[in-house]
Amino acid sequence: MAKGNKIADIFINYSANIRYYISRIVRPEDIEDIVQETFIKSYEADLKQEIQYARSYMLKTAKNLALNHVQKWDNKYKDSLEDFCEPPVQLISQNFENEFESKERFLLFCKATDQLQGSVKKAFILKKVYGLSQREIANYLSLSESTIEKHVAKGLLTCSEYMAKAERDQFNKTETHSILSKGKKSL
Repeated sequence: MAKGNKIADIFINYSANIRYYISRIVRPEDIEDIVQETFIKSYEADLKQEIQYARSYMLKTAKNLALNHVQKWDNKYKDSLEDFCEPPVQLISQNFENEFESKERFLLFCKATDQLQGSVKKAFILKKVYGLSQREIANYLSLSESTIEKHVAKGLLTCSEYMAKAERDQFNKTETHSILSKGKKSL
C-alpha cells in the first residue's frame, strides 16, 4: 500500500471520531474545515516521514488546529479600548490610500468573479464572500463536497489569473504613460 493511501484510508475510517472530538472544541460550522485541514497536514507530514501512529497523530493535529482556531477567534474580540483611539494624522492619510487601493482591488475581484460560470461562480462566492463551509455549500447547491472543493479551487485560480493579468496591464499602462510623459517634456 502506498504511503498516501495508508493515511487516506485511516483518515476515512477515523474522520467521524475526529469530527466528534473537535466538536467539543469549535463551533459546528468550523468542524469540516478543521477536519479537512487535519487530513492535509497529516498527509503532508506522512510524505516527509512515515507516521507510525497515524490515528494518534491525526487526533493530536485536529486538537491543535481546533485550539488554534478558537484562540484566533477569541483574539479577534479582545481588543482593548486603547486600540480604538484616534490614530496620528500620518496613519489617517495612509489609511485613506490603503482604503482606496482596497476598493480598487475589491472592484477588480468583482470583475474577476463575473468571469466565472454557473455552479463554480456560486460555490466560489459562497465560500470566499459569505464564508460558508464546504458542507454548507454542498447542501445548499445539492452537490458533493468534493465537487464544491474543485469548484472553489477553479474559481480561485481563474480569479487570481484574471486579477494578475489586470494588474500587469495596469502597470504596463502606467509605465507607458510615464515614459511618454517624460518624452514630451524632453521635446
